[in-house]
Amino acid sequence: MAKKKQVTAIIVGAGHRSLCYAGYSKHHPDKLKIVGVADPSEHRRKHTAEIYGLTEKQCFKSAEELAKKPKQADCIINGTMDIQHVPTSIPLLKRGYDILLEKPFATNEKEMWELYDTAVKYKRRVMICHVLRYVPFLTKVRELIAAGEIGEVMNIQTVEHVSYHHMGIGFVRGKWNREDVCKSTMLMSKCCHDLDMITWMKSGIAPKRVSSFGSNMYFNNQKMPKGAGTRCLVDCEIEPKCDYSAKKHYLDHPGRWSAYVWAGIEHLKNPSFMDRVKHLNNSNFGKCMWRCDNNTVDHQTVMIEFTDGCTASHNMVGGAAMPSRSIHLLGTHGEIQGVLHENKFVVRHIDHRPGYETKERVVDLKNEGNLDGAFGGHGGGDLRLAADFVNVMSGEKPSISYTGIEDSVYGHLTGFLADKARRENSVIDFPKLGVKK
Repeated sequence: MAKKKQVTAIIVGAGHRSLCYAGYSKHHPDKLKIVGVADPSEHRRKHTAEIYGLTEKQCFKSAEELAKKPKQADCIINGTMDIQHVPTSIPLLKRGYDILLEKPFATNEKEMWELYDTAVKYKRRVMICHVLRYVPFLTKVRELIAAGEIGEVMNIQTVEHVSYHHMGIGFVRGKWNREDVCKSTMLMSKCCHDLDMITWMKSGIAPKRVSSFGSNMYFNNQKMPKGAGTRCLVDCEIEPKCDYSAKKHYLDHPGRWSAYVWAGIEHLKNPSFMDRVKHLNNSNFGKCMWRCDNNTVDHQTVMIEFTDGCTASHNMVGGAAMPSRSIHLLGTHGEIQGVLHENKFVVRHIDHRPGYETKERVVDLKNEGNLDGAFGGHGGGDLRLAADFVNVMSGEKPSISYTGIEDSVYGHLTGFLADKARRENSVIDFPKLGVKK
């Protein structure tokens, strides 16, 4: 048997997510080799170069600079910010690279079609990082649906509870807190996994129409607690009892969301306690949660109808005490229900035996990976996703979880149209794939 080719890749945007996927090369150096990095941050370029033994000639200041050079590798691992995904990917696709691209792969419908059309025109592979597809829980559910375990899927209900600390770090104090700045809504930044999950479970059947409701109900000036100051560590008299104290979130837990909250002092090798305090007092992360300039929703509901009559809903709520994702699928011959972090789900069927109503079996995947697993969580999904991409690049058949851009369009389109429906208080019809409105 011929030895499989080692895939070479260049990191574009050397942040948390891209380094996470690139880390697959440390576990399987025979399969993946990192041969370059492109990032405007000198610190991140040097840090990545140290990790992977890169020379100065293998480091680039931008994706545009890299795209001007002759092709340097087989593929790109693009982990730039949401707003940069399309403008950095298009010139690299034209140069001949295949791309592993972080989600959401676009921030609006126009951009989405532009990237899709470019990938088709240049016949390039673009795989979207929907890591939840690779969690054993969801992979197994999809396999059972594909096998007809519960017949035709009539209804899908998904729920995501975003933890209080995740809500604060990302969508109130953090870099996804303003739609006009990051160009991505909370629904797309946080829940495009869930919307992809819904359309994946109905793979091959197009969505027909969508509607949505949501708002920023709690994290605004009108709901500010009495006695709250401007900054948690400066002038807040209720800080000791506040659930959203910057001290409690970031100083008492310096490792929690460290890649985000301490990014402004990442140039310091060993920041002291006072370095961290100073950073909080001069950044959004030290601001009162009710005095930030956020304009994202803190809760939203999406309702979808598919062309075969199936309906689906997704509920996202920010500020939950415990993070959680759950799914319930009801079909013509049974149902599947479970919570992802429990790593098990129940399959139910009708039971006509006297004295019975329902027969159940529990599918327990606790030994198949957990949600605090390797590569920053996602049930080990990051590792499996990277492996699938490398295998496909090596010529192998993609797994059932593989997300090519053509398979990711409907999930993204659901989010874009849902946000439009929310703003317009309307119901919006889907265009056919490849047909732009």
